[in-house]
Amino acid sequence: MKISYYPGCSLEATARDYQESIAYVCGPLGIELEEIPDWSCCGATAAHSTDEFLSIALPGRNLALAEKIGLDIVVPCPMCFNRLKTAGHELQEGARENMPYAYTGKIKVWDLLDFLSRPERLSQIQARIQQPLKDLSVVCYYGCMANRPPKITWAGQHENPQNMDTLLSTLGATVLDWSYKTDCCGASHTIARPDIVHTLVQRLYDRAIEAGAEAIVVSCQMCQANLDLPQAKISEIFKKRYDLPVYYFTELIGVSWKTLEVKTWLSRHIVNPQTLLKRKGLI
Repeated sequence: MKISYYPGCSLEATARDYQESIAYVCGPLGIELEEIPDWSCCGATAAHSTDEFLSIALPGRNLALAEKIGLDIVVPCPMCFNRLKTAGHELQEGARENMPYAYTGKIKVWDLLDFLSRPERLSQIQARIQQPLKDLSVVCYYGCMANRPPKITWAGQHENPQNMDTLLSTLGATVLDWSYKTDCCGASHTIARPDIVHTLVQRLYDRAIEAGAEAIVVSCQMCQANLDLPQAKISEIFKKRYDLPVYYFTELIGVSWKTLEVKTWLSRHIVNPQTLLKRKGLI
């Protein structure tokens, strides 16, 4: 199937590992990603707190471009997804004054995780598994943007989402229950208030370890960065050693498929994610 694709800014820079793993996974599933021509920044994370008009106009422009293609749109970044869904909602509710384009809402905006965890695609993913992720104990961290607010995202279980849990269980991993799967990691506060991010993330580390997790799995590049990059610093600040790999769910699909490119993706992480997989005999 063919679907419009909005990568967002970071997937072409700091989150290339996520981008490459997405492209690889979609290929064998027969999903053709048609990148929206001339797409632009959606305004995350600052536009909605600085300029109300731009907070709708920036993501709305990308929706209008996608609608011209006539295909539903899939968005891998939960922050971009949230901004596009918010813009679509506002434009449908009448916030069209002074907008230099038209958007009718005929296309559906998908969060990538939700799109890939639909039953028909889970069956396809499962059929290609060459090595189940047995003995790998993980917690799924969804972050706060893909599911809330539910009137915008249309998420059915916004406080306790299950689609990543289901997908990872399909891959053979041991998915542990915990109460922090939709807590905030601090997002872009990592620039202006790293102390806030360090406090929030350290709490996530502790709760994941208490649940028995060996790793954290994410679907958001901001969450991945905030949980992966500062582990050494957070260990130093809180005088407690942390060594938790932070995987994208698409990377673990690749691991279960015995994809050779996995090592390239994982080599871009800060906390070495290959040590655990080698110990489990998965790479």
